Formats: sequence, C-alpha cells, structure tokens
Amino acid sequence: MRLGPALALSLLLCFGCDTSDTGGAQKAQLLGSHTWAQSDPWFGGLSALELSDDGLSATVLSDRTVLMTARLTRDAEGQVTAARTTGHWRLRSSAGRPMKGPIGDSEGLAVAPDGTLYVSFEGVHRVARYRRPDAAAEVLNDPQVFRGLPGNRSLEALAIDPTGRLYTLPEGGRDANGQIPVYRLEKGQWRVVFSLPPRGRFLPVGADFGPDGRLYVLERAVTLLGFRSRLRRWNIEADSPGQEETLLTTAPGVHDNLEGVSIWRDGKGRLRATMVSDDNFLRLQRTELVDYTLPD
Repeated sequence: MRLGPALALSLLLCFGCDTSDTGGAQKAQLLGSHTWAQSDPWFGGLSALELSDDGLSATVLSDRTVLMTARLTRDAEGQVTAARTTGHWRLRSSAGRPMKGPIGDSEGLAVAPDGTLYVSFEGVHRVARYRRPDAAAEVLNDPQVFRGLPGNRSLEALAIDPTGRLYTLPEGGRDANGQIPVYRLEKGQWRVVFSLPPRGRFLPVGADFGPDGRLYVLERAVTLLGFRSRLRRWNIEADSPGQEETLLTTAPGVHDNLEGVSIWRDGKGRLRATMVSDDNFLRLQRTELVDYTLPD
C-alpha cells in the first residue's frame, strides 16, 4: 500500500489501532536488524524482496516501480551488516513507457529460476511479467478478474510455488465468506484456488514459498504506537491450506513497516525469514532489513 506523507502519518497515529498482545511465545527467533540508508532520491518505499539461495544477493522492488539488485554482507551469525546496491531500473509499462501515479504502484515481486521477474500492482490491479528489468511489461491477467478489489489495498503479495506456479493475494479484498482469496495463474487465467483465514486486524503485505514448500504470508497492522508484523505459514496440499502456524507476532514499534519477505535456508541448515520495510519516503521511518530464524 503506497502512502502519501500526510496519509502515512495519520494512519500511523489513528488507523486500525490494534493494541492486543503478541499472542504468546514466538516460534521465530530474531537474529538482527540492519538499517539500510542511501541518499539517492529513488531509494525508498521498498515493498518486496527476493533473496538468492545463500541469502547474499537481493532483488528488491519499491512501490514507485524501481527495481534494485543488491549485495548483502553478513556476519558469522548471519546478520546483515551492510547492503550495497549493484543496479537499479525503473520498470516500464506494456507500451515501454515509465509509469507514474496509480498505474505505477508496484507492490509484489516474484523471481523465477530462469530470472524472469513478476510484479503485482495495485491502483490498476494487474500482474506483469518482465523478461529483463529494462523490458516492456507483459500483462498476465484479464482485467475483469481483479475487478472490485480495493484501490489502494489490492495485489500486495506475489509468490511462486516449487512447481513454478504463480500466486497473488490482496491486502484488503475479501471473498463472500470474509476470507482472504488466493489467486493462481493457470493457462493464462487467474482463478481463486483457496482462501486463508484472517485473524484480527492484520492484513497481508507479502508472501513467499519456502524451500520446505510451505506458503508463508507476512501481515501488517498499524497501531497508535507503531507498526506490528505477523508471519504465518501453511502446508498446501490438493489446493487446500492446512496446518496453519503463526511463527511471529510483534508488539507495536518493534520493527518498521515490514512489507517484503523472503524465506531461505542458510549454510547452517537453518530456515530463515528476511524481511524489508517500506519507509514511505518519510524521514520519521527507516528502511530496515530484518532476519529471523524459523522452526522446521
């Protein structure tokens, strides 16, 4: 969800004021947090993250159509100690032109094994394929499919499963039963294959399939005291989600506005979640890379 400065501040102060407790013991364990600072005017608003298998190379997407690659430095414990941008591009429309305004509200990112990039957008709801970062977009949906989704709370999350199938889910849209619809691309068409149960005021903002084959969903709530984050996962069998687990629920203000998540396994065999925050281009916020270890 892209926030203007005034709206971001007002939401932080008064919207969705979930001040409930953190839900008991955490299954995820914090490794560390690194503030990523850069003076370039295009840097910020990071909404999606994909890591290489070793956790050292990152592909990151902003909500203003900037795609970045970066090299991460980690210490012996696996915490990020530095992030160095190695390239950046401004994504283009299907006509090959730069995008501004609602049409350029890029939110979700998935990277296929062959390097093909997939990006989900809200504002004008769609998913696009990019053969290269500098290529024109190839739109992958019938516009009717996502009609009715909220204008600024739609296709926030995008993920590829182990068989190469593409999934997306909205931040604010709900089905007729009040559940979170999960769409999958099949033979060029999107359809809802299953739904996930909402819990409390948290809303989906990122998703990834881990090396264990499970679906992980990062969620966010906004409170009077700051942002809260939650990470849940499911086994997906026969197009049905099962064995729901809540791995992490943070108290307000523990982290910034976490929106992107990548699940990977490190050299010690530990299952890891690395997350990135969207600073909304505001000085009162920060771009943060956060690492947790997860139970198998």
